[in-house]
Amino acid sequence: MSRRCQISGVGPRSGNSISHAHNKTKRRFLPNLQKKRIWVQELNRFVTLKLSTSEIRNISKNGTSHIAKMIRNKEIRVR
Repeated sequence: MSRRCQISGVGPRSGNSISHAHNKTKRRFLPNLQKKRIWVQELNRFVTLKLSTSEIRNISKNGTSHIAKMIRNKEIRVR
């Protein structure tokens, strides 16, 4: 699987690594992805997703109804 959040779509960004001598070389900033098993009440089952930590905080704050809608509309592929 790619390094991409399944809900928000956050992926790697590119930028420069700058040394003390101010030499610039290309590098990638990877998102903080975690594999998370979440109980979705609307579907009455557990769902395993690859999420960024900011999205995990949003889910714990706002609930899982948005995930259930995305799964029903087949916007997310779930195991």
